[in-house]
Amino acid sequence: MGLTTRILIAMLAGIVVGVVFNFLNTSQLLGSGLTGFINGYLTEGLFDVVGRIFIASLKLMVVPLVLVSLVCGACALSEGSRIGPLAGKTVLLYLLTTAVAITLAMVMGLVIQPGVGVEATASAAFEAAESPPLSDVLVNIFPTNPVEAMAEGNMLQIIVFALLMGYAISRCGEPGQRIASFFNDLNGVILRMVGVLMAFAPYGVFALLAKTFATLGMEFILDLGVYFLVVLGTLLLHGLGFYSLLLKLLTGLNPVELLKKMRPAQVFAFSTASSAATIPVTLSTVEKRLGVDNKIAAFTVPLGATINMDGTAIMQGVATVFIAQMYGVDIGLMGYLTVILTATLASIGTAGVPGVGLIMLAMVLQQVGLPLEGIAIVMGVDRLLDMVRTAVNITGDAVVSTVVAKSEGAVSEEIFYDRNYNSVADRAATSS
Repeated sequence: MGLTTRILIAMLAGIVVGVVFNFLNTSQLLGSGLTGFINGYLTEGLFDVVGRIFIASLKLMVVPLVLVSLVCGACALSEGSRIGPLAGKTVLLYLLTTAVAITLAMVMGLVIQPGVGVEATASAAFEAAESPPLSDVLVNIFPTNPVEAMAEGNMLQIIVFALLMGYAISRCGEPGQRIASFFNDLNGVILRMVGVLMAFAPYGVFALLAKTFATLGMEFILDLGVYFLVVLGTLLLHGLGFYSLLLKLLTGLNPVELLKKMRPAQVFAFSTASSAATIPVTLSTVEKRLGVDNKIAAFTVPLGATINMDGTAIMQGVATVFIAQMYGVDIGLMGYLTVILTATLASIGTAGVPGVGLIMLAMVLQQVGLPLEGIAIVMGVDRLLDMVRTAVNITGDAVVSTVVAKSEGAVSEEIFYDRNYNSVADRAATSS
């Protein structure tokens, strides 16, 4: 059985087990002893420990993988002086997809009107974290201590340091060639480590989803059912429809092939709800299954995990319309245009800040004069939506990586269209 199939089975099994455990807990069909065993030893015990170990093992690989891959990629790109055009195209595409995402979300919200008839909860409260000023954001992109940046997992600073180092290596002649050879060998070792960790992925996915659904259940969706369905529908429309259209128009490649080969990475993103933690899987998938050259993928994937916020932008668009309708506030055309501009720029401006989605939403609501208390209301269903929008985000990273690589002539169509490549990659990862 291939790794992809095992992961999908683990995901479904985790959801089923979690829902069953939640039903047994809430229905009180079991005695206190069995209920305590399920909650204490399985949900908050075994599942929690295995899930957290799995997340920690993924995060372990993020910094070395991003640093080494980017150094290798920057070395190759610097020889042809392609770093500038590559960075420009990548950032432009990420901003474009984010702007389209939030526009689509607000259109869906205005058409379906999920907030009409919903009563605002007066006691709901949300204390917004202070958003960083633009000057600090720009300054903090550049590291003062690269070791500290790596220790804290500051992706933007790591990216800048790796690009500078790769550029310098490519300009150092024979000593630079020796260092570049070392980094290329180290990159191979790190990718093998990723393969070793992937063999344990089904167990981690099962534990994460079992705990999530055992804790939340499904009844939490009912209170905000229309809002939940609008956000979910928009995420699926953007992830399956817009990305497919963008890929087809800009590359001519078959989007169905991309979506099929992205399933393992999407499952990881769904179960971890973290684009950063999914970087090793996304990068491996983009290179080995989609045929994108490492020197392109090593730059676009980590950058996308840091600044590509399409899923979050969709949540912000629908949530803004929902909160405005719920409180009976008409923010007008200029208000909606302000939301599009603010959320698009904030997708870069708040990158790397903990709780980025809620901080961005607070910024958007402040710009159009809507009460921040509305955030506390939509937070009730945000956990599951966060899992879905993370899967959308990494799909966007893969699409933009493929589009940029195609424009640079750095996509292997033979790998992209090889339908047997999934099983080969699965066996390689499993055997590792």
